[in-house]
Amino acid sequence: MLKGCFNRRDLHQPTEILITGATGAIGGALAKLYAKPGVTLHLQGRQQDILQQVSRECCSLGADVNIYCIDLLDTTALLTWLKHIDDLSPIDLFIANAGMNINIGCESLGENEEEMAQLLDLNVKATLLMSGYLAKAMRKRGRGKIALISSLAGFYGLPIMPSYCASKAAVKAYGEGLRGWLAGSGVSVCVVMPGNIQSAMCEAMPGPKPLMMTPESAARTIVRGLANNTARISFPFPLNLGSWFLMLLPDTVSQKILQLLGYTRPTK
Repeated sequence: MLKGCFNRRDLHQPTEILITGATGAIGGALAKLYAKPGVTLHLQGRQQDILQQVSRECCSLGADVNIYCIDLLDTTALLTWLKHIDDLSPIDLFIANAGMNINIGCESLGENEEEMAQLLDLNVKATLLMSGYLAKAMRKRGRGKIALISSLAGFYGLPIMPSYCASKAAVKAYGEGLRGWLAGSGVSVCVVMPGNIQSAMCEAMPGPKPLMMTPESAARTIVRGLANNTARISFPFPLNLGSWFLMLLPDTVSQKILQLLGYTRPTK
């Protein structure tokens, strides 16, 4: 399963791996891809039954697995938990994958303020706090890797889900800054920007979903990129290019393109 996913340029293959959002499609696929003898996986998720199923599958592949249902929105508990894990088993690879999405609703009435606050706390606050804490710990050790899961939606704000796009743009910018700060320290940071991935969250999102990928295919792309220390792992290529052009084009042109593609009003 793992053949071809690791690259010779990655001289230190991670053995202590922390993945948040492991009950999600990408998180679960990444956990199973990294699972092998000699690897300890620390998996966080909100759905106990799914987390236990992912754990069983990873254990069957030879990995040691610890699972946690901790609420990432509780900042005090989050940092205490993170310190405890890293003190006992220094993390080699942290994949900040936990996240959620909201939209403006079927009648385009706008996003709910309480949901907006929760999204920003999870997608941005928890992700940045965890990454920042582990970045300092890894820097002291002189080794480690951090992968921040952003999205192609972070290139340009989509009218149907502005808060989600803003949160992923923040994660992208933070990861880029973190990578620059840690350059030469032995710690690498990669920003991951997937397109549409087959998942419950993606299915719940309004608007068209071109070039849909399986979680397994996305996970293989991510693992290869991390092994190569690719600064920005963005895929699939055609959608990546289109999202990038939306950012570069004049706003009136970009908005017209989104309108023509059906991204301006959610459909059931």
